[in-house]
Parts: sequence; structure tokens; C-alpha cells
Amino acid sequence: MKFLTVVVGVFSILWPLNTSPEAGDPYVIINKQTNELAFVNEGKIEASYPVATGKTEKLTPEGEFTIIVQAIRPYYRKLDIKGGDPKNPLGTRWIGFDAHNTNGRIYGIHGTNRPESIGRYVSNGCIRMKNEDVNQLFEKMENGVKVWIEQSSKTIEQIAKERGVIEVPKPLYIEEDLKRLS
Repeated sequence: MKFLTVVVGVFSILWPLNTSPEAGDPYVIINKQTNELAFVNEGKIEASYPVATGKTEKLTPEGEFTIIVQAIRPYYRKLDIKGGDPKNPLGTRWIGFDAHNTNGRIYGIHGTNRPESIGRYVSNGCIRMKNEDVNQLFEKMENGVKVWIEQSSKTIEQIAKERGVIEVPKPLYIEEDLKRLS
């Protein structure tokens, strides 16, 4: 048994256990092509929102990230604008993720003081949402939730199935069952 423990321990260092999301885990999917964000929970798409993404394809990073910072009425350091100020471009909430080792402080999902920008390609890399939408999403978030971002012609549901975060019904009969029945 000690050998098995050592082997599992070594492999968990090389390939951390429980790092992939499973159907049922909360998960956020963003499709840059359609400027859509979906919140998946308990194996189902619970909510979908229009968003704004990067001015260019490369500005909003792609891949899987982890939410590590959350803030109500975030402070905008770049222009020294306090949280809650109508001039603050970050809106009412900040949900920061760890893209490019930025500690959740550079890339995030946030509200906006420019709701007319939603649905467009206008940001410097963040995902913008209407304030009422990001407030709703914020209530469902916690640190550790995974975020998947891609640019794709696939639907959110197709992406969620590929990521393994929504339940896909198993077929009633599989090929082996059919052979046994005949």
C-alpha cells in the first residue's frame, strides 16, 4: 500500500488531481466570437449574458483560468477613480482571473459605465458586462471557479459539452448492448 501511496503522490505532483472541471461544478464560458458569457452550474447552463471583449482578437486571452479576486465597487488604479464613481469604467463588480500570471488584477469580468459597448469588441482584454448582469453573476461566484475563454463558431452548449461541464445524456443502447440483444 505504501508503494501505491508514493506512486499516487508522485503523479499528483506531475499531474495535479481534481484540476479538471466535472459536470456539476460551477464554470464560466466566454465565446469571443459571439460575445457571450454563460454560467454553468450543476451540469446545466444556468444563465447567459451578452458581453464586450477585446478590441483585437489577441487582447482577451484564451484558455482556462481561475477566478482569484472579487471586488464590489472596484477601484480603477490606472486613472485613480474610486469605486462607485460614475466615471469608473469597471462598473459595479470585478471578478478577476489569473491569465498570464497577473493575480486577477489585470484580466477580469467586470461591469461598465458604457453599457452601449456590450456586444462589441472594445476592451483592452477584459470581459465587460452590463452592471445588472455582472451583479447577478457576482452573487454566484467564488474564488476557484474556472473560466474558459475561446473564439469559436460553436454554441456555448457545444463548448460546455466539450469541456465536460454539462451532463450529456447517455444513449439508451450502446453497440455492445445491441450485439447482446441480437
